[in-house]
Amino acid sequence: MKLSASTHEQLTQWRRHLHAHPELGFEERATSDFVAERLTEMGIAVTRNIGGTGLVGTLSAGTGNRSIGLRADMDALAIQEIPGRDHGSQNPGKMHACGHDGHTTMLLGAAQHLVAHPEFSGTVHFIFQPAEEHGRGALSMIEDGLFERFPMEEIYGIHNMPGIPVGQFATRPGPFMGAEDNFEIVVTGKGVHAARPHSGVDPIVAASAIVMGLQTIVSRRIDPTRPCVVSVTEFIINGTRNVIPSEVRIKGDCRSFLPEVSAAIETEMRRLADSIAAGYAASATVAYSREFVPTINAAETTEASVRVARRVLGEDAVDADCPLRMGSEDFAHMLARVPGTFVNLGNGAPGTPGATPLHNPGYDFNDEIIPLGVAYYTALVADRLPRGA
Repeated sequence: MKLSASTHEQLTQWRRHLHAHPELGFEERATSDFVAERLTEMGIAVTRNIGGTGLVGTLSAGTGNRSIGLRADMDALAIQEIPGRDHGSQNPGKMHACGHDGHTTMLLGAAQHLVAHPEFSGTVHFIFQPAEEHGRGALSMIEDGLFERFPMEEIYGIHNMPGIPVGQFATRPGPFMGAEDNFEIVVTGKGVHAARPHSGVDPIVAASAIVMGLQTIVSRRIDPTRPCVVSVTEFIINGTRNVIPSEVRIKGDCRSFLPEVSAAIETEMRRLADSIAAGYAASATVAYSREFVPTINAAETTEASVRVARRVLGEDAVDADCPLRMGSEDFAHMLARVPGTFVNLGNGAPGTPGATPLHNPGYDFNDEIIPLGVAYYTALVADRLPRGA
């Protein structure tokens, strides 16, 4: 299918409206209202307030009894947008810096086309998810009965990707994007005046040694064939210029693709923190949490996604075995419960405006790719819910 110029313009206006009115996770009330109004105008049944501000539109055609889900995220980020765009954010300190405005628009466009051209047999659930950036929106919808209330055999999602040329598509079967774990190590010593260090226990020295020790987890404790990252991102003390503090907090982020690697990182981190702190007469406690699980694509649905994408975009436009990505994605929680596939759609080649990185105050979703996302989704529905099946 090919969008008409007038439909593309309409969808672009919707996208830019959403861009101008960004809302953070679990606060997407106006966004949810906008989506529900558009779906209702199309004649699609809408169920709201799923997992907070989430909603699902349901469309059936033919006599088929199979169903699939298509998912888009709706939330923005706490970033101040660089001024200068006519459709720039009107909500200070909030911005669609990850393209969720575009993801939402592409799914609305697919719904609109499928209502007008119901060339499928079965049921499509259009899932609009809150709070992807928090890593909690998918779980919130799931815990609110998403898959019990809207049964589906498969589920699919798209994310735009700066740096990939427009018209290019990338995915892979199996592990695709990483898990994200967070940690906080509290190192406790004995605070003392900086002129008398011998009468205290310096937690800065112990914490610095722990930071260096953490670098050995990836290089010496994990099988090098299993990719992972351990990054210290914050080092916080409770002292002042002339006082050795009593406490240091080390915070950071870990990435991996396998649950056993995540577990090994946590085990090694606890062992290192305890033993290194003790060596400096200090003590350490470790809080370790898992925010995002790995994004794992099912083999059969990925084969179908690639087949459809090649039909829509062209044989040479599809990378069906792209490199692993260490970034994380909340859609992974849905894929852990229903087989499906997550894909990347190029937002712009290097050196073009569409290559501005995600989570950057200068980023903007490329409206050129709206028809591509709509075409992929609608062709996917026809492929997975064929007439006469």
